Amino acid sequence: MARVLVVEDEAAVLLFAEIVLEGLGHAVVSTSSHTGALALLETDDLDVLFTDIRLPESNLAGFELARRARDRHPSLKVLYTTGQTIDDRMKALYVDGAAMLPKPYTDNALKDALEGVLNAA
Repeated sequence: MARVLVVEDEAAVLLFAEIVLEGLGHAVVSTSSHTGALALLETDDLDVLFTDIRLPESNLAGFELARRARDRHPSLKVLYTTGQTIDDRMKALYVDGAAMLPKPYTDNALKDALEGVLNAA
């Protein structure tokens, strides 16, 4: 199973993601901030970054976080999430191979999205 870093500033959404991912057998580390995620990326060997694109530090913090994470870990898979509408300008900010999971999402939607990211070439 995968080691997943979940970055989400809404406590209830973060807890839901942790419960679902751990229930699927994944090892989960989590944080509610961009800075916390960068610190975890320094110390943990991770397979997937699952991040909200809107974090307290910036409107596009999730995109910035993914770019920085990929600079450090080129093989890291990325799954974004957001409750806002995604337009072409935002899609241009995705790191290569990343996917988007719209909020609100179900446990099955999270499972399917994560499997898609993990199985992508």
